Amino acid sequence: MNMLSEWYRRTFSDPQMVLLVLFALAAVLAISLFGHMLAPAIAAVVIAFLLDGPTEWLIRRGARRWMAFSAVYLGFILLSVIAMLTVVPLLIQQVSQFINDSPAMVGSMRNALLSLQQRFPDLISEAQVNSWLTGLGNEIANFGPKLLQYSLSGLTGAVAVVVYVVLVPVMVFFFLKDKAQILGWFASFLPSDKPVLEQVWGEVLERAGDYARGKVYEILIVGSAAFVTYSVLGLPYATLLAVATGLSVIIPYFGAAMVTFPVALVAYFQWGLGGEMATAVIAYLVLQALDGNLLVPLLFSEAVKLHPNAIIIGILVFGGIWGFWGVFFAIPLATVANAIIRAWRDRSQGNNGTAKA
Repeated sequence: MNMLSEWYRRTFSDPQMVLLVLFALAAVLAISLFGHMLAPAIAAVVIAFLLDGPTEWLIRRGARRWMAFSAVYLGFILLSVIAMLTVVPLLIQQVSQFINDSPAMVGSMRNALLSLQQRFPDLISEAQVNSWLTGLGNEIANFGPKLLQYSLSGLTGAVAVVVYVVLVPVMVFFFLKDKAQILGWFASFLPSDKPVLEQVWGEVLERAGDYARGKVYEILIVGSAAFVTYSVLGLPYATLLAVATGLSVIIPYFGAAMVTFPVALVAYFQWGLGGEMATAVIAYLVLQALDGNLLVPLLFSEAVKLHPNAIIIGILVFGGIWGFWGVFFAIPLATVANAIIRAWRDRSQGNNGTAKA
């Protein structure tokens, strides 16, 4: 009890540690309580955060700030318009087609599993096959209505689309343009002497920011390569599967395994067991291998080094709290937590050394 009391007195008698704890708690509570209402603003902040890297890169190469800002922002708008006019309509069409074809896919899988059961009756029973397929069929059948209800739920969905399409780009513009003024305004509420908070913030900008931007580039490269590969092979739902393949890199260790099944299912439905299906699955596995062994080292040569268990725990915790964005930023958020713990430990050790002296 005396040790706990001593630790509490030593830690929270330091104003810097109190400031760090209060700031972290305020950030978590603000996002948890107001995240849904402020979703467009959070999305704009995230996009501006990602675009800030290319802007600073152009400035370091000698471009004036207004020129770098204009080039990056116009490039973002151009890519967004191209995606809205080309990728999104095709993706919606293929999602609808996939839902319509899902009963036939389940039927073909059922025939294949029943054939396997007849060949190996000791390995798998017919009741197990029917149970698996019933569950899979129910999930696929409910996928369409859930997706429709989530994305286009009447007037609310239409208003949300307008808000994100119009309001978010406007907010991104001002977040990029007035970054210094906005950060200065937030800093005005904090004490002028805040070395620990500045240490954590600097590490977040340096490491987590580079990781997040690199992850976006990785998604775009892997998704584009997958689309070209699937189109050349003649695999149906090439856009849908390419988007899934690109997004699979968000979740380390699990994403690649999760997308293997839909790729194999679509290939089997199209060609059955044979060389074409094997080629499609092997092509997907080669894409994942090239991503893990070539692209990731190139993009993340200075990436944070976290233990695999830390990454998995970060995905579970932050994904459970903040959903998609929590999963996307699981590793940067784990880096933030690691930076806070390290700053806390260094400050505590420094205080101990001062006290002993």
